[in-house]
Amino acid sequence: MAQVKPEEPDIVSKALAKNRLGVPSVVFFGVAGAAPLTVIIGSITTIYAIIGSTAVPIAYLVTAGLLSLFTVGFVAMSRHIVNTGAFYSYISHGLGRIIGVGAAFVALPAYSLMQIGLFGLFGSVASGILGAFGFAVPWYACAIAAWFAVAILGLLWVDLSGKVLAVLLVLEIAVVLIYDIVMIGNPAGGHVTFSQFSPAPLATPVIGILLVLAIAGFVGFEATVVLSEEAKDPKRTIARATHIAVILAGVLCSVSAWAMSVNTGPDQIAARAAEHQTDLVFTLVGPHLPGFLVDIGYVLFLTSVFAALLAFHAAVSRYQFALGREGVLPAAWGRTHPRTGAPLLGSITQSVLAIIVLSLYALVGSDPLVFVFAWLTTIGGLGVLILMWAASAAVLAFFMKNRRGESIWKAYLAPALAFLLLTVVLAATCIGFGELLQVDGDSPFQWLIPALYLAVAVVGFIWAMIMRAARPEVYAAIGRGTEGRVSAVPDNPSMLRPLHADPVGARSGYPY
Repeated sequence: MAQVKPEEPDIVSKALAKNRLGVPSVVFFGVAGAAPLTVIIGSITTIYAIIGSTAVPIAYLVTAGLLSLFTVGFVAMSRHIVNTGAFYSYISHGLGRIIGVGAAFVALPAYSLMQIGLFGLFGSVASGILGAFGFAVPWYACAIAAWFAVAILGLLWVDLSGKVLAVLLVLEIAVVLIYDIVMIGNPAGGHVTFSQFSPAPLATPVIGILLVLAIAGFVGFEATVVLSEEAKDPKRTIARATHIAVILAGVLCSVSAWAMSVNTGPDQIAARAAEHQTDLVFTLVGPHLPGFLVDIGYVLFLTSVFAALLAFHAAVSRYQFALGREGVLPAAWGRTHPRTGAPLLGSITQSVLAIIVLSLYALVGSDPLVFVFAWLTTIGGLGVLILMWAASAAVLAFFMKNRRGESIWKAYLAPALAFLLLTVVLAATCIGFGELLQVDGDSPFQWLIPALYLAVAVVGFIWAMIMRAARPEVYAAIGRGTEGRVSAVPDNPSMLRPLHADPVGARSGYPY
């Protein structure tokens, strides 16, 4: 019987539920994280109102193109690394374990803040809807109702959450398409214009802010890779699902942004958006649709936020699971529910953290839209953008060691272009972060949040070096997942002594 030496600890027994998700279910998680209806009704109208540019449709297409470019190398690597740790695992394999652990320390607060921030939006919207029916319910009570549902679903079978997301997203996309058809079918001045897709604004300074805000609307699509261990045939499922999620979200957002400006006229869209804000779409379609379809839109806006809550909860709990399984976090986080295969302590931890943060905001009396939703999701979005930037470098470094049968385009060119473009976007985001938070020029938040992410990453680097010195057998397993393979960038080759036989769960035929 094959023996597993201490240098390669068996971690396969601590596994998520396998073969639960097909391509459609994984796509639903990815698109749910991006929350297209939430972006269309909330983010796009806000961008029109604040920036005042008619280039929003082309900005979303360019962003979709950039993320599709990133996805080329990202999913190519997913065919060789199957790990629910996603960015953390890929960065560990491409750039080394120390940087990988630093990335994990960035990922945990980033995804957690994204999810908690969405509770503020859900509570505010739900409170407004109930208020329209004569029920005065505070935002916090509505947020707690959503919190309870997400906490329960997070402990159940992942395919059950996939089915919930499927129903919600099919309805959501259907309503988006109906609204777009109505707005395009009733153009200002009686004719449809395509000037909003002109590439000319891409050469102006405003495009930097537009791209930053547009990318924030896509955050969550990478949830597809987080579910890789629970997918059917993950090496194919994840690649297809990730590409579809990016393209679908990009097309929906771009077309909807264009449809709004067609209905109002390009010269009036900024003023109308500033006037009506998140009610803009409903105001535009209201005169042309039965009242119940407008009411359904409000409800689906709410369920869109709930779907994103569920997707981000799944992502952050699985990150914690991956880190616990590999010894970066205490081993208790690397265990799953005995019946459902859900990450047990990771899910509970995120739920407990969310209820604490929401309770603090409620006690202080902060505005849920500004200080819960806008602030926390923007801060979390910066963390995810940092992870994407590092992952693009990791993909390039990974394939530079060995192309592993991938084409030059997938292994080298696309990752290199994605890294260069994401570097520009990340730099623009950090420089203008105070503007994204809408704080004064002398506010410490101009630089504090990027500095805190850097500090968190440094703590991760230090923790990894401590692990390397004190627990080399655990350090050797970082980024290894269920595949029984070690990192492609060994920091200390003497630690990785050859085994007499493949470790439990290993697959033969890999060059490393």
